[in-house]
Amino acid sequence: MNILVLTSEPVSADQLRDALGEGAFAGRTEVMIVAPAYQDNPLKFWLSDADDAIARADQVSSETLANLDDAGIPATADTGDSDPLDAIQDALRTFPANRIVMFTHPGDDARYREDVDPAEVARRFGLSVERAAVSG
Repeated sequence: MNILVLTSEPVSADQLRDALGEGAFAGRTEVMIVAPAYQDNPLKFWLSDADDAIARADQVSSETLANLDDAGIPATADTGDSDPLDAIQDALRTFPANRIVMFTHPGDDARYREDVDPAEVARRFGLSVERAAVSG
């Protein structure tokens, strides 16, 4: 199974297992981590002040990759576009995912453009989509 993980904070193997449910890693499983370069607010997004967002996304993808590697879960990682739908589309060009897991901040803690409807993602890409809350 190929799992595409979209995350805005570093994720542990336990968090991923909890989001996917029991047996998710039975058999051959590969994970691709995509950390979108989310902005903290719309003003930074519209002013194209992306340097901090890209640096943060690089950190998130690197930490998550290390966490999964430590747990023996094969994974790759990349920084994604600030639009989560574009980030997913870009990742799917090179990684044939069977499922998508979106780790997002709940409610008012969400970063700008982070709160994407999982049903919209499922409809657009034809894949099973789970959402899990992340703190940070």
